[in-house]
Amino acid sequence: MPFGQVVVGPPGSGKTTYCHGMQQFMQAAGRKVAIVNLDPANDMLPYQPAVDVADLVCLEKVMVELKLGPNGGLLYCMNYLAKNLDWLQEKLEPLEKEDYYFIFDCPGQVELFAVAGAQEGGSLRAVVDWLSNSRAYRLVALQLVDAHLCTDPSKYLSALLLSLNTMLHLELPHINVLSKMDLVRQYGSLDFNLDFYTEVQDLGYLVAAMGGKPFSNKFKKLSLGLCEVVEEYGLVSFVPLAIQERESLAKLVIAADKANGYCFATLRGHSPYPPEILYGSATSALGDKDIWLSLQEKYVDGEVQERAEAGEREGKGEGKDEESAGRGGRAVSEASKAPSSTFGKRAEAQKVSGQGEAPGQGGSQ
Repeated sequence: MPFGQVVVGPPGSGKTTYCHGMQQFMQAAGRKVAIVNLDPANDMLPYQPAVDVADLVCLEKVMVELKLGPNGGLLYCMNYLAKNLDWLQEKLEPLEKEDYYFIFDCPGQVELFAVAGAQEGGSLRAVVDWLSNSRAYRLVALQLVDAHLCTDPSKYLSALLLSLNTMLHLELPHINVLSKMDLVRQYGSLDFNLDFYTEVQDLGYLVAAMGGKPFSNKFKKLSLGLCEVVEEYGLVSFVPLAIQERESLAKLVIAADKANGYCFATLRGHSPYPPEILYGSATSALGDKDIWLSLQEKYVDGEVQERAEAGEREGKGEGKDEESAGRGGRAVSEASKAPSSTFGKRAEAQKVSGQGEAPGQGGSQ
């Protein structure tokens, strides 16, 4: 029984980079991993795909011959793939016999996995249904969302709605991922601590963080209503990921293995490595709180970078200069522990006291 991941997300969310990094991580643990590129527009691949949809249909030729734009051409390519699943089966069967773990790198156009249904015969959903039902694949969907959207409350709310929509349409075990955590500081500060964005609770504070701009005030009730929809479903949460951080990547592997059932499969004899490494139980002690606290410290508060800068100042200075640099380093370290904004302080204070009400709600959830 083949196992795998279906990697989806908006353009630029880091899907291809994730696939490459995950392949390297799993191969280091002894798994045989095959990446299947289902994006005909992705012609700059950092990895060597085991199966490439570009061998079946060329997006550039489709756009020229049928006079279609990029989105229209991509929809045609996915239609063509859905009508030629025998080609995909022929490519996958040799890999299935060798017990490969599959990672499907999917296109970034949202309409392929969040709007069109399988009954239309040309969406990504049709291919996923064929893999799950006809080929008995055990799949988990990984939705990647760029972490820089957390710096803007409105964009983060849009990401929540997209994630919920994708979960309802794909109908697969689902994991939402905040990717590119190591770059989040380049886009601005966060209004809350990182756990607010990963746990997706008390979204009334998110509306308050949108500020008093005319547009925000005009659609405040709509924003509150959308937040209530997300909270009432209670499905959306995020796993933070920095692709070069081994701990966060290991935590994501464990979550994916539990979701698609890989950790419950009988793997003894398929690899020279002990099952506890393949299952990921060696790192199972890592808690969700440990992961987001580590990423918060490194990439949101910037403590690592600031300590390095303070160390350089201490190394160069002498006498009073060294003493001054030492005081500066301690001040930076203390400042990095504080919430990054007024809303961050409010959320942290209410989390400690267990009291307070969210704007637009009767009380904190």
